[in-house]
Amino acid sequence: MSEQKNHDTSVLRLRDITMQFGGVVAINNLSLEVNQGEIVALIGPNGAGKTTAFNCITGVYEPTNGEVYFHGKPIAVNHPQGKMAKQYAGINGDAYRGKKPVVYSPDKITKMGIARTFQNIRLFKSQTAFENVLIGTHLRRTSNLFTAAFRLNAKEEKAMREKAAALLEIVGLSGEADELAVSLPYGKQRRLEIARALATEPSLLLLDEPAAGMNPQETDELGEFIVDIKNRFNLTVFMIEHHMNLVMDISDRIYVLDFGKQIAEGTPEEIQKNPDVIAAYLGVEEE
Repeated sequence: MSEQKNHDTSVLRLRDITMQFGGVVAINNLSLEVNQGEIVALIGPNGAGKTTAFNCITGVYEPTNGEVYFHGKPIAVNHPQGKMAKQYAGINGDAYRGKKPVVYSPDKITKMGIARTFQNIRLFKSQTAFENVLIGTHLRRTSNLFTAAFRLNAKEEKAMREKAAALLEIVGLSGEADELAVSLPYGKQRRLEIARALATEPSLLLLDEPAAGMNPQETDELGEFIVDIKNRFNLTVFMIEHHMNLVMDISDRIYVLDFGKQIAEGTPEEIQKNPDVIAAYLGVEEE
């Protein structure tokens, strides 16, 4: 079994998260924990609720019920309200009644230190690779309209440009700095999206299917790259992924969703042997 860690090492914690759209329960009572320095994977069939979970963490959705904690601070707290109080079909609907709802917008959550990439790459395609990463650095700028108008922010602007160039070099894209994002090969667009996320200086990096569309060699290289940036930037990584070789190779722990419900949690070795996971998702190899 994986070693139990104290909550002091917890970067991300979800408690009883349920996301209901009308009468459809996309996530039902999900609880999980991602600890400092880990690479944790969230896997499951298409439509299991994985990206919905990411959207609840990053403020895209306000969960119908439950709590999300980041470094011990609540960043999302809610319980069924209004019409949903009657329609609610999840578990623990009364557990958080009386608690004041907590809602943060995606930009606020990014500023707290959570960055993400997307299943469908979302780059500024008409901007260059350099400009895409530079945009990410602006999250931490201290200049304002006055200092910018009178060019009092020249030192900070120079530092941001140097940071963007350094990140492009780290992800192996320094030679493509002046190329439009849309013109880059698919694998390089993935790396560029990660570089832009790193520019926001996160402590937690959420990767939504980073290996989607990659061949086996590119997937292997991506795995090495994720481990490298985790160590280089002292990151914690939480990822959604369908490439099981990648998941099993680099994950410390894995959570499995099926129809919105968590059906398993454990090390890669434990997950590969779990009969519920095999039946719902992994399947059995043909002899």
